[in-house]
Amino acid sequence: MDDKIFYITIFISVLIAVIIVFFVVSIVLYHRRYIQMQRERIVAEITILENERKRIAADLHDSMGPLLSTIKLNLHSIEVTDQRDHQIIARSSGYIDDVIKGLRQISHNLLPATLERKGLTEALHEFIRQLSEKQPLDIKFHTSGKIEIAQDKEIHIFRIIQEITHNTLKHANATQLQIVLTKESGFYLVLVKENGIGFDVKKASAESTGLGMKSLAIRTDILRGSLTIDSVPGQGTNYFVKIPAG
Repeated sequence: MDDKIFYITIFISVLIAVIIVFFVVSIVLYHRRYIQMQRERIVAEITILENERKRIAADLHDSMGPLLSTIKLNLHSIEVTDQRDHQIIARSSGYIDDVIKGLRQISHNLLPATLERKGLTEALHEFIRQLSEKQPLDIKFHTSGKIEIAQDKEIHIFRIIQEITHNTLKHANATQLQIVLTKESGFYLVLVKENGIGFDVKKASAESTGLGMKSLAIRTDILRGSLTIDSVPGQGTNYFVKIPAG
């Protein structure tokens, strides 16, 4: 009888252990599937976003720009004798020039033409130069060695640096920002350092609801690289991205 109770107890204990293990494994697998689905969703959002940026930039550059230039030419072809009409045409022509300039800037912000024509380094120089003309932030950009990156990787590295720079401008209250892009031992290395107010990295990552922080991690993951963010409130922030060159 004692043996029977003992075996029943062992059986029930093993059964409970199996059920517990089953539920734990199920929860772990569900969590992994959930993370994978979240990653795939964000990757899809980033891909759609880049495709839409490229399409809109091309439409603005190839369609709207020439159309407005044609309108301007037609406007100047109108024969008028009244001085006031001349002034109206001149002002309208100036407005069209402003619109063309604005469209070019929007097109550039969506997808810098320099990135496709001259590569990542020149596009970053141009981005920083234009930003420095409008913002008080002191931005220093350094490169070392010959940086030759495949086009499918360039856009992600550019967006990573762009996102970090914009986050610094919006939230860090920094006065200085240093960006280093180099290649060492088969890896592209991106180091961004700013002297702002800093933040709690774990808290910011957990509470982030937009694409900002998530896109940094996902873009790095797409490049099969690693992202390290080191920040202490009141002591600035360092971003380090390591990407395989192969």
